[in-house]
Amino acid sequence: MAKTICVYCASSSRVDSLYFEAATRLGSLIAQKGMTLVTGGGCQGLMCAVEDGALENGGKAIGVIPRFMVDCGWQHTGLSELRITADMHERKKMMADLADAVIALPGGCGTMEELMEIITWKQLGLYLNPIIILNTGGYYTPLIEQLERAVETNFMGEIHSKIWSVASTPEEALDIIDNTPVWDASIRKYAAL
Repeated sequence: MAKTICVYCASSSRVDSLYFEAATRLGSLIAQKGMTLVTGGGCQGLMCAVEDGALENGGKAIGVIPRFMVDCGWQHTGLSELRITADMHERKKMMADLADAVIALPGGCGTMEELMEIITWKQLGLYLNPIIILNTGGYYTPLIEQLERAVETNFMGEIHSKIWSVASTPEEALDIIDNTPVWDASIRKYAAL
């Protein structure tokens, strides 16, 4: 069973309440299941909502944030632990290294970049744990269709369609994690497909 869940999510505070509700619910469920939350450590938007959801339910929340963001005062100051990195690359690597599973909540370019990178790492056998796209309100449907198109047009192998799973609710996301086996490291031999 997964013990540490990394959640990628937006720092925007101007998004619909539907997304905030899902983020808060996900954080609370992670805490209630006795898991540890890992985020980018920010103090705004869905990132803050998922962190507060975990913390308000007695959970542990670890933030991983680069020094320049701390210098700007963008860090959540109430986290269980805040790890400060030299840069964005170190941040993403540390978040992945800590994660028994990844869930991507809706977000902008930064969130989608994190999601695409972890999918690529799994395709290459560098990250073997479950990756869940939480498609709240159908937000990620166009991206999911594009990923499916990449498989259909042979830019990715058929096996690569099993890299990620899609959930509609926080509950479903955590259920999928509980039922997804670790990816086979020998996938590297398929990377050229």
